[in-house]
Amino acid sequence: MNDFDFGNYLCGLREGRGLSQAQLAELLGVTDKAVSKWENGRAKPKTDTIRNIAEIFGVSVDELLKMKEAKPMPDITKIVITGGPCGGKSTAMSWIQNAFTEMGYTVLFVPETATELITGGVAPWTCESNLDFQKHIAELQMKKEQIFEAAARNMNAEKVLIVCDRGEIDNKVYMSPDEFECVLKAVGSNEVKLRDDYDAVFHLVTAAKGAEEFYTTANNSARTETLEQAAEMDDKFISAWTGHPHLRVIDNSTDFENKMKRLIKEISTFLGEPVPYEIERKFLIEYPDIRMLEQNPNCRKVKIIQTYIQSDGEGEVRIRQRGENGNYIYFKTTKKAVDSIKRIEVEQRLSQEEYLELLMLADTSKKQIRKDRYCLTYNNQYFEIDVYPFWQDKAICEIELSNENDAIDFPDYIHIIKEVTEDEEYKNASLAGAI
Repeated sequence: MNDFDFGNYLCGLREGRGLSQAQLAELLGVTDKAVSKWENGRAKPKTDTIRNIAEIFGVSVDELLKMKEAKPMPDITKIVITGGPCGGKSTAMSWIQNAFTEMGYTVLFVPETATELITGGVAPWTCESNLDFQKHIAELQMKKEQIFEAAARNMNAEKVLIVCDRGEIDNKVYMSPDEFECVLKAVGSNEVKLRDDYDAVFHLVTAAKGAEEFYTTANNSARTETLEQAAEMDDKFISAWTGHPHLRVIDNSTDFENKMKRLIKEISTFLGEPVPYEIERKFLIEYPDIRMLEQNPNCRKVKIIQTYIQSDGEGEVRIRQRGENGNYIYFKTTKKAVDSIKRIEVEQRLSQEEYLELLMLADTSKKQIRKDRYCLTYNNQYFEIDVYPFWQDKAICEIELSNENDAIDFPDYIHIIKEVTEDEEYKNASLAGAI
């Protein structure tokens, strides 16, 4: 059995005994969130806990252990393809299907929810209000993604790529701040979770910016924007996703076929096909104008706590809490240097419980790093400006590249002191040992 079958079995045992998740968690000495993760297939309990479950429900320990040790779930990655109107999303889906099927992926597509509803007669002008329409989109989008993820967990596949034609955060663009807060409450979530629940986001710039002669509304009955409105909407979509840890913007600097090839390359690089390389350049900059950054609609602040843990020779290993306004997500990252700017990087999303367990393995020779990260989109590039509490006159600016020779266009308000990509003194691991 796979993880999802184990979760269903455990849920049946619990409900058969008339226990809530919280009550079972109390009996087992774990959190109710842990029980929830076991039941939805996102994690499995430890062997000692399996024995306690067997004792509570009077079932065979051997059977539960067999289920726990059954074949692993597929490696599931969920990405978003977003962008301004007439950016090429529909064509991109065919390119993604062909390219990644050849690479051995089972590719699943979550259709664009707003278009589904509008073409079916459910639209802002047929609903009682725009808020009602946006609630329908959010609820349906969330349910669709849950169904696709559940289906992926049960597939006889090694690698599954779930591709969402727009994600939950896209429709923030069509709402006032108050409406957006109402939608978050309606779906019981927060902006960080909705934005960062996806593994990566790829934005296709509208043809209205740089390829105006190809802009059309003829191929989408739900598209009504003029050329000027489409360009404005494109900027708003980029702004909405700014802050995500893996946002890439694909512009119209080449013809359309090469735009698609660049998209496939960016996705391949993120997935680690054939090897999970990260190409990053790092610059020491003068302390930025924080007020200006925080007022910039294309900049988003996130708070990061980074802890290095014992690695047993597997490379540099860190865990990270990342988020804002009391809402956080958690990652484990393993890095191995290939050369001065290229590294093999493997990133794993963690539950809060897993993160707290790994904190117990902290490398005591290094201190935690706390920093404010300003994620900035500028001229279709994605910068990360790290402001540390122990520096008052400088900061670090990083940018990930798809090619070592890519040109970097810095905003004029970022003042470079020097490049420190190859300088060990300014690596996070070195800073953690120095502070």
